[in-house]
Amino acid sequence: MSQPRNRWIVKVVLVLAVIAFVGVSVVPIIGAFNNTPPSNQNTSSTRGSLPSSDQKSQLEDQVRGYELVLQREPENQTALKGLLQARLALLSQKAKGEVKPSDIQAVIEPLEKLAKLNPEQSEYTVLLAQAKQQIGDKEGAAQAYRSILATKPGDLNALRGMVALLLNQQRPEAAIGLLQDTLSNAAQANKIQPGSVDAIAVRVLLGTIHASQKNYAQATSVYDQAIDQDPKDFRPVLAKAMLLKEQGKVAEAKPLFDTALALAPAQYKDEINKTASASPAPAVSPVPLPDTPK
Repeated sequence: MSQPRNRWIVKVVLVLAVIAFVGVSVVPIIGAFNNTPPSNQNTSSTRGSLPSSDQKSQLEDQVRGYELVLQREPENQTALKGLLQARLALLSQKAKGEVKPSDIQAVIEPLEKLAKLNPEQSEYTVLLAQAKQQIGDKEGAAQAYRSILATKPGDLNALRGMVALLLNQQRPEAAIGLLQDTLSNAAQANKIQPGSVDAIAVRVLLGTIHASQKNYAQATSVYDQAIDQDPKDFRPVLAKAMLLKEQGKVAEAKPLFDTALALAPAQYKDEINKTASASPAPAVSPVPLPDTPK
């Protein structure tokens, strides 16, 4: 995000994306505008050695090849994944202003099939929702997220995506209600499927929404509840430290950053140090969000 006023909510959602221990990495569709996602060996091996026009020609050939396969075998998942990757790679060669809704629609088509063929793999449906949001189909995006949450109420990728969509629509109360309902049903959901709802991550996301609305006392209360729930989990401690720092309470934030640093696994310590040492930005109200950055 380039606008300073977006910094707070994007920063915390990004932190959640990095540290929520989801176990699945989802590449937002918006990332295809600037970065080609992982593809097959042939595609990746040629990107560094061929001129852009040759890359484009090769990718277009791949698209036509995969389309021919799918004419014969409409549910061939290898071809569907290859087609998706090739079309995303073509998108990556365009500037943001050059991307048309038809370009996104070309990505949506294989995603819809992959999501239908792999209902247990929610990342396809999350990507589908993100793509629909990119073309302005907010209701289609919401339906995609709801389809995941109906069977996996604790799916953090879907929850974050739905929250971002609701905030984009200036509906923070709906986002808060979604997360509160998730927390209310977490115990029962975890009895049926242990570990299916990460209540700490959901509480941190809930606190983030309150913070973005300048409801600092409510945000602090939610973070404290999460800390009480599991004093050894660094995520709510880090979120509370970030909240205090954004309010200019640097001295109060420091011991919390230190605690988060001590509790966090090694792979997150550098990022926590960077966040703790960065200059604070003023906390602000939320504005429309892009898809969560990776």
